[in-house]
Amino acid sequence: MALSYKDYLEPSQLPHMWCPGCGDGIILRAYTEALAELELAPKDVVTVTGIGCWGKADDYVSTQAFHGTHGRALAFATGIKTANPDLTVVTLMGDGDAVTIGGNHFIHAARRNINLTAIVTNNYNYGMTGGQYSATTPLKSKTTTSPNGVAEPGFDVCFLAEAAGANFVARTTVYHAVALKNLIKEAILHPGFSLVEVISPCPTYFGRFNVHPSPVNMMNWLKDKAVPVQKYREMSAEEQYEHFAVGKIVVKERPDFYTTYQRINGGQVAAEEGDGNGR
Repeated sequence: MALSYKDYLEPSQLPHMWCPGCGDGIILRAYTEALAELELAPKDVVTVTGIGCWGKADDYVSTQAFHGTHGRALAFATGIKTANPDLTVVTLMGDGDAVTIGGNHFIHAARRNINLTAIVTNNYNYGMTGGQYSATTPLKSKTTTSPNGVAEPGFDVCFLAEAAGANFVARTTVYHAVALKNLIKEAILHPGFSLVEVISPCPTYFGRFNVHPSPVNMMNWLKDKAVPVQKYREMSAEEQYEHFAVGKIVVKERPDFYTTYQRINGGQVAAEEGDGNGR
């Protein structure tokens, strides 16, 4: 019997706690549909989360799960994947968890090329704790802690992952639900560190403070601002500032951490077995 996304959900924990208009429910559906289409047994998948709105997602899935401290999800996921490389490890983080509080772990997981998938929900603020600005909040955007506008530019999560060495980097939005599911599937299958950034609405805080007061407003904003990667690269700097690229940004085949580790240490063991002095 074919698996359904419902096979990866925990009915006793539903309905979810996310605000009306939040994109996290769409992302959860895409994630569980991807697992179903890949026919991965729930017992062989570990969903790792930290703290935040999207960090609650592990409550709703029937896979193995690990819920860690704020900003440390990728550190825990690294340990899990290294200890048992046969597991499919997927880390669910918000922009605060991934690249604000968790920024150091993010760049090192990408640098090491740990064979896991990171699904980063980016709603441009700390939604769970009151709408404070994060490291991805766009310049001049208003939040509860920047009522006159943020005075510092935000990280581009995908370009940060690319610079750090990730093997697979992609971005989409909750408006593009089918593309989201397909990118998650491809990310899980691709060896090495894979990132799918999902631009998601937060009408409760970010939208309300930035002239997108309803979920419909924010969905239309996502549709209008998202452009395919190739088109984005052909835009002027001024045009790029007003848009963001969606699609596959990086696809490469650098050996993942565990493969490299085994090659290096396997060679050392072979050398030591050559003679009693390790020469």
